[in-house]
Amino acid sequence: MSVSLVGDIGGTNARLALWRDGQLEHVRVLSTAAFAGPEQAIRSYLDTLGPHAGELERVCLACAGPVSGDEFRFTNNHWVISRTAFCRDLGLSDLLLINDFSAMALGVTCLRKDELLDVRPGVVVADCPRLVLGPGTGLGVGTLLPDTRGGWHALAGEGGHVDLPIGSEREADLWSYLHRQLGHVSAENLLSGSGLVSLYRASCALDGKTLRFDSAAEVTRAALEGDAQAIAVLEQFCTWLGRVAGNAALTLGARGGVYLAGGMLPRFADFLVASGFLAAFQAKGEMSGYLMHIPVWLVTAEQPGLLGAGLALQRSLAGESPMISGLADDV
Repeated sequence: MSVSLVGDIGGTNARLALWRDGQLEHVRVLSTAAFAGPEQAIRSYLDTLGPHAGELERVCLACAGPVSGDEFRFTNNHWVISRTAFCRDLGLSDLLLINDFSAMALGVTCLRKDELLDVRPGVVVADCPRLVLGPGTGLGVGTLLPDTRGGWHALAGEGGHVDLPIGSEREADLWSYLHRQLGHVSAENLLSGSGLVSLYRASCALDGKTLRFDSAAEVTRAALEGDAQAIAVLEQFCTWLGRVAGNAALTLGARGGVYLAGGMLPRFADFLVASGFLAAFQAKGEMSGYLMHIPVWLVTAEQPGLLGAGLALQRSLAGESPMISGLADDV
């Protein structure tokens, strides 16, 4: 029995699953640090399944970073994929590689309404692009463009690496502190797991506060438990996310809506909704009105990236562009 495998691989975790009859099966999350490369992780995954695995025939991997050529180097971990070597080692005829937030964008087209949390209800403008972005190990950005058949084309890009926008004196001070350390300050430098820690350290340095937390999880937990410094940091994080999302939505004309995805945001969903995210999202001077009615959703589904990888593989096998998908429900 042949089987297809799909993967959603970021900087920290490799999510793997079997893809059968349009459904995910046997989802597992592995640490990228525990394996020398994706081949070893996939072999370990298949070994845990035993007779459920079958004979591996097709693989689609959604990978963090720009995808092209035979060799792919991950942006935020040590893994490297050579398509030729990968297929030889695993006995495959072909490997489909796609950008991770292209997969995320495809995945959100098939989510149920109960897998989306309204950050702001708005007016969906038909036939307009939709923006998908979110912080995790890095900051992913993807775009959904409508096609002429009622489906969507997922456009790959590296929007997480745009310059960090500055909208206040406090943000200018934080940017100056980080610029002295980093040189170029990208959105991803702040809007990611490690970025939240960098923001916390910069804030403590500017405010003369003692460092007490070493991870994004600790900063988030402290904020949700009422620590004043952590609250201020997480509030600034949400505000900056709003600025970046608003810039991208304005650039794309994303009046079809904005999806906030990634691993971080569901952990503080209520905080995000109550934060300055929306105010920063639409604070664009004379174009603020353009953004005021764009709906924003928080993706709460477990594995939208894996689902998107499965959809891409399914369409590729049908001889169609792997980056086209239908929309399950008009949210």
